[in-house]
Amino acid sequence: MIPVCFKKQGRHPSPVLLLLGCTVVLSLLLAACGSGGATPSGTATTTALPTDLLTPGVLTVGSDTTYPPQEYIDPSTHEAAGFDVELITAIARHLGLRAKIVTTSFDTIIDDLAARNFDVAISAITITPDRQKQVDFVPYLSAGESLLVRKGNPENIKSTDDLCGLAVGVQDGTIEQGVLQSSSDNCQEQDKPAIKIIALQDETAVVQLLVDNRVVATYQDSPVTDYYVKQNPGNFEVGGSVFATAPEGIAVRKNDSSMLKAIQTALSQLKAAGTYHQLILKWGLTNEALSAVDRRLNDI
Repeated sequence: MIPVCFKKQGRHPSPVLLLLGCTVVLSLLLAACGSGGATPSGTATTTALPTDLLTPGVLTVGSDTTYPPQEYIDPSTHEAAGFDVELITAIARHLGLRAKIVTTSFDTIIDDLAARNFDVAISAITITPDRQKQVDFVPYLSAGESLLVRKGNPENIKSTDDLCGLAVGVQDGTIEQGVLQSSSDNCQEQDKPAIKIIALQDETAVVQLLVDNRVVATYQDSPVTDYYVKQNPGNFEVGGSVFATAPEGIAVRKNDSSMLKAIQTALSQLKAAGTYHQLILKWGLTNEALSAVDRRLNDI
């Protein structure tokens, strides 16, 4: 809208001064529009932008897109989908950026982030002290570990202690793989046969092992177990209880303080706006929701 200059009643300014006054007002209004006017949808003007993006205007995100419901490739669109994907996309949009999802292997995702193959990583990454030595985290979800078994649980599996001598599928490089190995060691210490661990890079392929009766169970994050049970209620069920609940976080390179602050602030603002809760409900993750960002986790 073109601003209109109004003459004051009483003493009239000269035409030259009037024109000059209009020009000044127009300049001020245009400047105001440029600094505080419309911003990209979802962008928070109070959020400082990260200063070290790989590509200007783009938040490049690493993710192992084989872990539904948090990240997977939608077979109809051939695009990345899932809770994690939608959350990081909303965070990027909030920062006025476009999210670019780069599919990567989970067992190298931390190293790939450190090597600057992407700006951040989101991929159901459990926050552990060892990982915190390598990257910083912005917690966004809380998830446990659980076993997926065939309907009826014919082997009566309730925990990893029941797996001695049995074949179990797990994704390579995950916390669950380490737990299975520890359980297998415990089996042998008790003079029982070791667990036959089959570790694959693709979680979908891991679950297919159970479909093909090549394993008696698969071991993964509880949201993933719940997802496959919901998708295949006549074939699968949860074996035992959920345990070892821990936070998951968006990984940021060490010393990238501007990125860490931007992601923390954007996530907090999305929570305040209700966007985070909407995504939690959409993907059925009410038991895994975090009510607040615990920044103390970055100081461990």
